Amino acid sequence: MNRVVRRFRALPLRSRLSLLTAAAVALAVAVVSVVCWFLVQGKLYDELDSQLTEQSKKTEVRWVDTVRGDCLAAPDGPGSGTNPRPPSANSYQQLVRSEGDPCVYSGSSGVVRVTSGDRDVARHPEEYVSSGGRFRDGVTADGTDVRVLSIPLQNSSDQLLSGIALQLAVPLSDTRDTLNELALILLLVSGVGVIGAGGAGLWVARTGLRPVDDLSRAAEHIARTEDLTTRIPVDGDDEIARLSRSFNSMTASLAASHELQRQLIADAGHELRTPLTSLRTNIELLVRSEQTGRAIPPEDRRELLESVKAQMTELAALIGDLQELSRPDARQQGPLEIVGLHEVAETALARARLRGPHLTIDAALSPWFVRAHRAPLERAVVNVLDNAVKFSPDGGEIRVRLERGTLTVRDHGPGIPPEDLPYVFDRFWRSPSARSLPGSGLGLSIVARTVRDIGGTVTLATAPDGESGTLATITIPGAPVRPPGDAG
Repeated sequence: MNRVVRRFRALPLRSRLSLLTAAAVALAVAVVSVVCWFLVQGKLYDELDSQLTEQSKKTEVRWVDTVRGDCLAAPDGPGSGTNPRPPSANSYQQLVRSEGDPCVYSGSSGVVRVTSGDRDVARHPEEYVSSGGRFRDGVTADGTDVRVLSIPLQNSSDQLLSGIALQLAVPLSDTRDTLNELALILLLVSGVGVIGAGGAGLWVARTGLRPVDDLSRAAEHIARTEDLTTRIPVDGDDEIARLSRSFNSMTASLAASHELQRQLIADAGHELRTPLTSLRTNIELLVRSEQTGRAIPPEDRRELLESVKAQMTELAALIGDLQELSRPDARQQGPLEIVGLHEVAETALARARLRGPHLTIDAALSPWFVRAHRAPLERAVVNVLDNAVKFSPDGGEIRVRLERGTLTVRDHGPGIPPEDLPYVFDRFWRSPSARSLPGSGLGLSIVARTVRDIGGTVTLATAPDGESGTLATITIPGAPVRPPGDAG
């Protein structure tokens, strides 16, 4: 059995569908054919039983006089004994005594073999009056199959005659021939139906699986050529069409991801080239000074070392930002935890005050709890505050507010030109006025990704009061927090 199952599973899908369709149709046709055959058989037997019942009503009175006399044993052959019978093949009539000996009527076509059930009708006639007698399939002395009815006998006063029963029979040859012909017809029809179902199943499988073949060829083409621009034509709105659309969406997403990856690598290479070139130049100057013995003036040497240090810091920050962007999103980092946004903002403000001691930072934070990972959220808030510190003039003011899940950071720097606002969250994008300042151009990208992953939004806009500066707004939905002291 397991070997058959393994071989079946090894067949192509269209072959399996064809076989399953043919098997299902064959089972249905077989069930219908068997039910039909038995229904016809029951109907034909009912007609025979009705025929025997009607015949018994006409014959029973005729046998009463015979019963009053001596009921002789059945003759050995046609025309022998006191009850000669003509050569007829349509009627079998005889009496059965409780001892089992039949007494054949002169018009009978032969002798029906007696069974114990027939003798029981003769012994206990009262048990078979209400049911109209006992029907059964039997056989004659010469081997002819017949349908037999055994009924009790009554005299002219409607009294049952004990010890003897009337037995009538008709041949089953016509009925059996009809049933055999019906079985042959049903067999032929079933065979044609199964073959047709198999062919139809194969055609349906080929037609229905053609889009799947296209999908397979497209997947193989992509695997072989890495051409993510391949698309499958979509026709209709069925399951195959939805599968094709899903495949096209997947390849489009993969192409976009591949393009973003390529762009990230290109942008990272471009951003790394500048500090690395400057760092290499400064180090070569220091090495050449040592090799040639020509000392660099102390002031110039100090500037070179400061430049090397700044470039190393810039490289470290850029690598750290790239690592942050390469981390999985919040759904892949595990379950979120309930974090106090106001607590995260307080920690970020402490770092911002250290980086901008010349600035005034006015903060008002209302308690607000969110579902997030603490470290990425803190990094995002720090990045927003760092931007405000970086672009604020000496002695400037930064105003930070947190009210009902909305964190706003307002600085009084030069602001962002309106034409640059659509690009502020792109990777490595830096406005022309900020390219001379330290930074990797990835900070706001990290902010946008972190806030988006926890279901929030972030925007940057020019100051709403008409003054110079930028307003950063982060909105994060709150999380339910149990009251203090509630043990759950």
